[in-house]
Amino acid sequence: MKILHETPLADTLCCAAALVLSSMGIPAAAADRYPSKPIRIIVPSAPGGGPDTLSRMIGPALTQAWGRQVVTDNRAGAAGNIGAEIAARAAPDGYTLLIASVQQIVGPLFFDNPPYHLIRDFSPVCLIVSTPFVLVINPSVAATSVKELVALAKAKPGTLYYGSSGTGGTLNLLGEMFKTMADINLVHVPYKSSSFMLIDMVSGQVQLAIAALPAAAPLIKQGKLRALGVTSLKRTPLAPELEPIAETVPGYELIGWYGLVAPIKTPDRIVAMLNAEIIKALQSAEIQDKLQAIGAEPVGSTPREFASLLSAQTEAMRKTVETSGMRPN
Repeated sequence: MKILHETPLADTLCCAAALVLSSMGIPAAAADRYPSKPIRIIVPSAPGGGPDTLSRMIGPALTQAWGRQVVTDNRAGAAGNIGAEIAARAAPDGYTLLIASVQQIVGPLFFDNPPYHLIRDFSPVCLIVSTPFVLVINPSVAATSVKELVALAKAKPGTLYYGSSGTGGTLNLLGEMFKTMADINLVHVPYKSSSFMLIDMVSGQVQLAIAALPAAAPLIKQGKLRALGVTSLKRTPLAPELEPIAETVPGYELIGWYGLVAPIKTPDRIVAMLNAEIIKALQSAEIQDKLQAIGAEPVGSTPREFASLLSAQTEAMRKTVETSGMRPN
């Protein structure tokens, strides 16, 4: 899904902007000077993961463009909820941003009173990259396609175990979507992280999982896991040999993604500035090569396109939770 828009900065009607910014408690002059101090990008996970890697790619590009330091602030914990809540409560002035992923949609679904809501509490800035998840199995499983795996699961209900990175996480929901939509009986085995899950998959403790492509790709290349399909509706250039799961399980789709969001009521002018610079950075051959290396495809959406994705995925995940019978905390 490549967009890579050339998005011009929105024209500012000075009088109207002053009224809007004043109503939000942000002086118009402060927005006009943006950025005038360091910018913090909160990453709601530990160093070394996909969100962290992406932040450290985008941050230097913004620093180079504006001459202001952009720092990555890792706030891991509670399946991404801690970092996201900190960002949601920050001032809407463009100096605190969040690298969000589908986990920030999934997480609040498991709370009666979630500490934040991605649509309610954030302004979309840019969908930066997308990456499909991949259905992988231990090579000992007698299946070489999604169709064969579904047939095997139907023939032997309750005998195949699928792993996830924890109950209520994205990989858990992907597994439950697969179970429900394919009408098969799989046993869920939650782990503390996807790395532990993949280790047990290689040893045969669990037979299958739907994992992030960047995490599973090395094991697939080494022949330690067998990839059967991807979660995108169409084949992906990141793994063109793999069929979409939707060819066997109609309607099955969930793309992985990373995007930048800002606290709600961040001025449109600042959102537009951030969006334009991110898209410019994504057009760099150096960054495109780096993204390809980690199994991610540059997108570069408009804020409105990103908002549409968030709305669609939120509704899809809500239905998945209801259908699967998974209970909120």
